[in-house]
Amino acid sequence: MKIEPSGKVKSIGGYAFDEVEKEAQKLRSKGINPIDFGVGDPKEPTPGLIRSSAKKSIDANESSGYPPYNGSAEFRQAVSSWAKRRFGISLDTENEVVSTIGSKEGIFNFPQGFLNPGDYVLVPTPGYPPWSRGTMFASGIPYFLSITKDNHFYPDFSGIPKKIVKKARILWINYPNNPTSSIASKAMLKEAVDFGHDNNIIVASDEAYSEFYFEEEDKPHSALEISMDGVVAFNSLSKRSFMTSYRVGWAGGDSEIIRTFRKVKTNIDSGTSPFVQDAAIAAYSDEKHVMQMRELYKEKRDIICSALREAGMEDCTPKATMYIWQELPEGISSVDFAKRLLSPDTACVVTPGEWLSQQVGKINPGKGYVRFALVPTMAECRKAAERLRKLNI
Repeated sequence: MKIEPSGKVKSIGGYAFDEVEKEAQKLRSKGINPIDFGVGDPKEPTPGLIRSSAKKSIDANESSGYPPYNGSAEFRQAVSSWAKRRFGISLDTENEVVSTIGSKEGIFNFPQGFLNPGDYVLVPTPGYPPWSRGTMFASGIPYFLSITKDNHFYPDFSGIPKKIVKKARILWINYPNNPTSSIASKAMLKEAVDFGHDNNIIVASDEAYSEFYFEEEDKPHSALEISMDGVVAFNSLSKRSFMTSYRVGWAGGDSEIIRTFRKVKTNIDSGTSPFVQDAAIAAYSDEKHVMQMRELYKEKRDIICSALREAGMEDCTPKATMYIWQELPEGISSVDFAKRLLSPDTACVVTPGEWLSQQVGKINPGKGYVRFALVPTMAECRKAAERLRKLNI
């Protein structure tokens, strides 16, 4: 029997982070254990208060059935209370918040509620693959907006052809940005929201790294601070609270958007597990572990960035996220540099910027960059720094 993939599956290439893992596995098969800066999966343990809450909840819910599709009332209240403390925004727990099984699930499925075949979605590149992959699976067309150092890694809305704007239904923005680590000013967020309002385009803000900043003056804003009208934000506990495997997050914003998205979710999943939601409630009740996380990653950042500078690289020290978007010297391709780091003497895995970007015209905005995800342990970061200093770029 011949098995034929669907046209949608054929239309997409490999998932960038899966390709990175394959390269790391090649080294392991040779008996070399690489230091993996490829996939953004923190190695630190989930804080004790979160694990304890999950354990207690498993017993408390020993006879529980399917969880509520929209998230428990307690979880949605925890989200609303945290959003009020953090951003000064008020989210109605009944109409303006819904739980997600991590950000990825929500982001990928979101376009299903709003696109018809031939509709466009405006997608920044480089960026998170589910923005465009979810668009294609919903029979939409991604229109890629190149974000580069020249424009502070902000999209240029004025350069979008009018015929594309007319057919666009969703605009994705992402700040603090993965992979560039750029932080959005309130002026930039207002520009994005105004653009959405002027053109009847939903502004979907991926804010998974909102808590990943290193100085108080760089504290990120939410797009929901600008307006709730026509705006939806996606957030997650994965990075904030070292809960990547728990798969829990939320979407909040315009009640009409949330109503439609809830309908999509009801037909796709059965909600987030009760013990996972209870663990998330505990996570949102505590900021101490978040502050400790920032200090830990700031130290890792400084160790690796210092080593890269000593090796002759440009200073690309990030103000936010767990990523270093390292610019390479002219003439060195990101793929070749990543392969160089895979040599037994260095044995470090990074993600080539071109793998995280789409070609826009004649330019791939990820060209000349590699992404370091600061997820190895502190000891591994120190060991990697020793190796990186010897590169002599």
